[in-house]
Amino acid sequence: QAQLVESGGGSVQAGGSLRLSCVASGRIRGVNTMGWYRQAPGKQRDLVASFSRDGSINYSDSVKDRFTISRNRARDTVYLQMNSLKPEDTAVYYCKSIFAGIEYWGRGTQVTVSS
Repeated sequence: QAQLVESGGGSVQAGGSLRLSCVASGRIRGVNTMGWYRQAPGKQRDLVASFSRDGSINYSDSVKDRFTISRNRARDTVYLQMNSLKPEDTAVYYCKSIFAGIEYWGRGTQVTVSS
């Protein structure tokens, strides 16, 4: 069974850091196309950072130079290192993978940044 499980969320003050993890299991292990999205209350879910099928990396303009996506293939894990956090980064962060044309989503992890 394909599954994505996020962890690492929490509450921090502005300027702080968090590292999110997303572990893939089942048929989506080893998939190239994985990434992080976020959804703030009352807003749509938007891309934060992702690995494309060819391995290239995409970042949202709002997180460039502050967030870094990385992966450990041996652990089937994708990370999101978030530095210099701002209150506007507050959201539920979701991990997403695409395999055989199907999107898989984790349940999300809450990140709250206070000023």
